[in-house]
Amino acid sequence: MKKISILLFLSVFALFLNGFSQDKEITLESILLKPEFSGAAGSDYKSMNDGIHYSVLEDDMSVNVCDYETGKITKTLLKGKDFVEASGNEKIKISNYEFSADESKILISTDIERIYRRSIISNYYVWNTENNTLTFITKRGKVQLAELSPDGSSVAYVMDNNLFVFDLNSETDIQITKDGERNKIINGATDWVYEEELGISEGFEWSPDSKKIAYMRFDESNVKEYNLTFYGDLYPNESKYKYPKAGESNSIVTVHVYDFKDKKSVKVDVGNNPDVYIARIKWTPVQNTLSVIRLNRLQNKEDILFADAVTGVSKTGFTEENKYYIRESYDLTFLKDGRFLHLSDKNGYAHIYLHDKNGKVISQVTKGNFEVAGLYGIDEDETTVYYSAFESSQYNRDVFSVKLDGTGRKRISMKDGFNAASFSKTYKYYILNNSDANTPSTRTMYNKEGAEIKIISDNKKLKTKLQEYNLTKKEFFAFKTSDGVELNGWMMKPVNLDISKKYPVLMYVYGGPGSQSVVNGWGGNDYMWYQMLCQKGYVIACVDGRGTGARGSEFEKQVYGKMGKYELNDQIEAVKYLSALNFVDKDRIGIWGWSFGGYMSSLCITAGADYFKFAIAVAPVTSFRYYDNIYTERYLGLPKDNPEGYDDYAPLKYADKLKGKFLIVHGSADDNVHYQNTMDFVNELVKANKQFEMQVYPNKNHNIAGGNTRYHLYKRMTEFILNNL
Repeated sequence: MKKISILLFLSVFALFLNGFSQDKEITLESILLKPEFSGAAGSDYKSMNDGIHYSVLEDDMSVNVCDYETGKITKTLLKGKDFVEASGNEKIKISNYEFSADESKILISTDIERIYRRSIISNYYVWNTENNTLTFITKRGKVQLAELSPDGSSVAYVMDNNLFVFDLNSETDIQITKDGERNKIINGATDWVYEEELGISEGFEWSPDSKKIAYMRFDESNVKEYNLTFYGDLYPNESKYKYPKAGESNSIVTVHVYDFKDKKSVKVDVGNNPDVYIARIKWTPVQNTLSVIRLNRLQNKEDILFADAVTGVSKTGFTEENKYYIRESYDLTFLKDGRFLHLSDKNGYAHIYLHDKNGKVISQVTKGNFEVAGLYGIDEDETTVYYSAFESSQYNRDVFSVKLDGTGRKRISMKDGFNAASFSKTYKYYILNNSDANTPSTRTMYNKEGAEIKIISDNKKLKTKLQEYNLTKKEFFAFKTSDGVELNGWMMKPVNLDISKKYPVLMYVYGGPGSQSVVNGWGGNDYMWYQMLCQKGYVIACVDGRGTGARGSEFEKQVYGKMGKYELNDQIEAVKYLSALNFVDKDRIGIWGWSFGGYMSSLCITAGADYFKFAIAVAPVTSFRYYDNIYTERYLGLPKDNPEGYDDYAPLKYADKLKGKFLIVHGSADDNVHYQNTMDFVNELVKANKQFEMQVYPNKNHNIAGGNTRYHLYKRMTEFILNNL
């Protein structure tokens, strides 16, 4: 009896503690300042050539090689203390590392400084694993895009807009180009708009035999400059960079191949029209053959060129045209014999196609009414292709394998949610990252048969932390609009929601072409912020309207030429759907978004003002005439050909329609969506005698982060929500 009484007491006490702990209040401080809800990704594993070992950078900066099967260290390629000693810098930290093709050398980057979204400058070192010696590559200063040659004898890099090669044997530089000049000529790197919109910052590539190097040259001379002002000194500083807005001149891009034996460059024939985009260059397995992806200015025609690296003569191997625009999938995956895999949505959904070495389509590898999200690669020994796709649902992403001939398709990620994989070089092992809308990610290692080897990171600490709170669940839903379109959404309701009460709703929107906000994946800090707002009695909801991704090309591309029209309509339809729910206060529905989402929330509170009480627009585009040309012209065409498409759904046009409470937020040094968007919008609001609130973050870019900034921003938004919705 005594034991039973003690057990009963402990059980009741545990229930009391559990109930007490689940009443804990989530705070912005716990989300953004401490922070308590940050997940752990675990170590980054890099597959070794043999495919049965991987390398990992340890906390002490040692690079160890481990066995995939056992996880045991088999050898140490670099001891951290040896690196520190050889560098002569006790405070040095390794940012990243890459191996030479034969794994005898390690290229190490340190002291990273960010330029734009994908570009950095850094110091670079090479560690020789055979004799344990260190070579400092960047004695003259930090450089961009350092890359070891395949034979490990040299390092190519970009400095002062010129392409250099550092010979590791003689420890001397070879300067390949000499005409580089800021805001005029770039060699070996890309310009701002290529980096931002074509997803490419590196503009050179070594040939497989290390005897040549192909590079892109950007002539920015005719591209107009944009000024960014930075505050803090007695006289503010200005930074000028080239930013081509819709309808304006682009860089003229040419492609060249430098031959180390002849010590000269050959210009590649990419056609007579300079007003095109060179989306990618890549060496093929066919000797002295370079592939070039060329897009026309409207981005509705893609050509795959194959160029002779000796003569520069090229031929068109494949052409695809689209009545809207070409899907953003410019990477080619080559097989050893020169055949290659390429993604296309020409049949209505994004799928993988097999081409012969000359570019002709041989077969369609994946088929069905679903979207392939990405191609991981091919195990040629097993003729097996690995890819991710939105097949089980439009918000679950799964990982699959399929034979090259299209047979034997197999789902290899068995947990629902958002899945991503990384494979060993022989595809014998893979690491799967899985999360769902209410569960932080877990990284697990498997062998090719699907047997679990070990859990790399399970975020146990975060998952335990979440159990201390009485959290609500993010739930998915779908509804049909008044014009018969089915839309997907998610919703988070206050815990213990009382259906006899009416609750305010905060909607989140992004909504840009091909994007997805309704996904079954972990939402990180924003998820916790929404939980905090749910604790305060708010319903949070999000709906992906027409134009968003994973639902086929017609659903996405129907917004072409009239971007904003259907997107606004569908957010209004979402309000109508939410208003009909018996627990929603239809007079207290607000919306917020960032970037394209800021554009959408600005449009909702002006052109859609009858339906929204409130909006927050962070870094909003207020007229796509102000945005860059690659992105904007892809979806709207040229301004001269489609002025109505640019103006009819610009928030600038509807400033006089503003009714509800409105907060505009912008970083003054936003290089992506310029502060000009907000300034000109403010002018129109003032002309219309419309009151609003505004928050400016000096010297901050599009991310509005750093130091105390993100906490300050979310505190400002939270207070605005609590006071006005």
